[in-house]
Amino acid sequence: MDVQLQELVNKIKKDGVEAAEAKAAEIVAKAEEKAAAIQAAAKKEADDIVKKAESESARFEQAAVSAIRQAGRNLLISFRDGIGAELDALIRSETSSAYNAAVLKDLVPAAVRGWIANTGSDDVAVILSPSDAKTLESEFAAALKAEIAKGLEIKADQGVAGGFRIGTRDGASYYDFSAESVADLFSAYLNPRVAAVLREAAKEL
Repeated sequence: MDVQLQELVNKIKKDGVEAAEAKAAEIVAKAEEKAAAIQAAAKKEADDIVKKAESESARFEQAAVSAIRQAGRNLLISFRDGIGAELDALIRSETSSAYNAAVLKDLVPAAVRGWIANTGSDDVAVILSPSDAKTLESEFAAALKAEIAKGLEIKADQGVAGGFRIGTRDGASYYDFSAESVADLFSAYLNPRVAAVLREAAKEL
C-alpha cells in the first residue's frame, strides 16, 4: 500500500513537472515570438525613420540647390539690367552731346538739300528743340535762304530734346533724327550684344 502511494505521489510529481515544463516552454515560445515581433516592428520603424530622413534631406538639398540657382539667375538679371541702364544712359548722354549746335549747323542744311533732291519737292519742314532753333536761327536763315523762300519751315518743339526731325510740312512723312530716336537705335543694337557677352562671361564662372 505504501508502494502504491509512493508511485502515485511520483506520478503526480512527474505529471506536474511535465505540465509546468510544457507551460514554461509555451510561455518562453510566446515571449520569444512577441520579442521577435517587437524587434521586427522596431526595425521597420527605424527603417521608416531613416528613409523619411533621407527623403527630407534630399528634398531640402534640392530646394536649397533650386534656391541658389534662382538667386544666381536673379543676380545675373539684376546685373544685366543695371549694365543695360548704365549703357542706355551713357548712349543718351553722348548722343545728346554729339548733336551740338556746331554739328546741327552743317547737318540740318545737308539733310534739307538731300530731302529735296530725293523727293523733288520743296514741301519740307525741320523740327528742332526750342533752344537749338533759337541758337541756330540766323545760321539757318543764311544757309537755307533759298529753301526758306520756297517754303521750308523750321519749327521748335518741346518734344525734341536734341537732334532734329525732317519731313513734309503736314507731318505725314518724316525721318526722325532726334537724339532720343538715335539713342534708341544704338541701344537696340548694343543691348543684345551686351546680353550675349554677359552670358558668355557667366559660363566661365
